Amino acid sequence: MAGEVPDFHAEVRTGTGKGAARQARRAGMVPGIIFGGDADPLPINVPFNVLLKALKAGRFKSTLLNMKVEGHDDVRVICRDVQRHVVKDLPTHIDFMRLKRTTKINLFIPVEFINEEAAPGIKRGGVLTTVRPEVELIVTAGDIPEKLTVDMTGLDVGDTINISDITLPAGAKPTIDRDFVVANLSAPSGLKSSDNEDNGEEVDAADVPTTEQGGDDE
Repeated sequence: MAGEVPDFHAEVRTGTGKGAARQARRAGMVPGIIFGGDADPLPINVPFNVLLKALKAGRFKSTLLNMKVEGHDDVRVICRDVQRHVVKDLPTHIDFMRLKRTTKINLFIPVEFINEEAAPGIKRGGVLTTVRPEVELIVTAGDIPEKLTVDMTGLDVGDTINISDITLPAGAKPTIDRDFVVANLSAPSGLKSSDNEDNGEEVDAADVPTTEQGGDDE
């Protein structure tokens, strides 16, 4: 199961229609709605600055949230749409969808690497390069993994870790339909430079002709 789901606070919006929405914006709020989940739609207001910060942080529409509205039970939601001003590109309305345990959603799940000390490539000075610190998966709302774990035991320099090498939770699958790279173990730059220099010296030595001309001088 996932770790702690972040809270997101909103307040009930009194009144509906364009007039109530304009009033909310003048008060520094963004009007919105919570829908779905076999319950009536709930008009809400969200603090403009809080929403703008969340949007700028990225991946807001693929982050599971614990919606807290005073006078209502907490509910798990995910953002389904953000309407923006056509000129200023600032949020003017937001839609959240309530989630059932069986609802399928797309979420970015962090990747954790373990047992680095058991990787021969790390002992040799290899560098772990993480291509995707998070992987977007299709998961059910009731079975969201906290993280994906990569066991580095036995990995050597030059090895690549693909998504197919990671055990995914039951029912989860990547949104990308190919075997993409998650990380790789490469040689350190110093080692690469040393190898190149050594190779160059060996080639030069092999190309030097022998100067002894036995028997020519009498």
